[in-house]
Amino acid sequence: MVGNSRVVVGVNGSLSSLAALYRAVEEAGRRDALLVPVIAWSSVDRTLRPLSELEHTARRRLDTAFEQAFGGYPGGMVIHPLVVRSEPGRALVAAAGRPDDLLVLGSGHHGRVRRALHGSVAGHCRAHARCEVVVVSPSALLESLELTARSGAPMPFAAGNARGPHRPATVR
Repeated sequence: MVGNSRVVVGVNGSLSSLAALYRAVEEAGRRDALLVPVIAWSSVDRTLRPLSELEHTARRRLDTAFEQAFGGYPGGMVIHPLVVRSEPGRALVAAAGRPDDLLVLGSGHHGRVRRALHGSVAGHCRAHARCEVVVVSPSALLESLELTARSGAPMPFAAGNARGPHRPATVR
């Protein structure tokens, strides 16, 4: 049974967001918490695709992140994925709106110009979130995989560690 706590994680498909996803799944399991993976999408698209297509593409990116990280959605936990039309920082702060939530983010290694123009998602979340914010670097994922490989244990994304593709247990 899931307690009242939630672990919210920002997902965008980058290596650092996959590292954040690993950490969030670990924290949700340890805390017996609801896992809330969030992917934000914007209607600013130079191809002028329909909004429904942009939302569907974002959902596929979220599903792909779980496929890459675990071979599908992890079993044994309650997951409530959110696909939100918003700027990432705003979407994550809104999703992690309770003081007892945990917000997990990838470190996002974008260039100085992009950060200057769009700001840092982690910086926005640290400044505005009402809960604890944990920022994970891609190296944390690589270190975890290296340690697992050296120990001879099955990799986290090995068959049998996943519930199967595209089937999260959702809570509404």
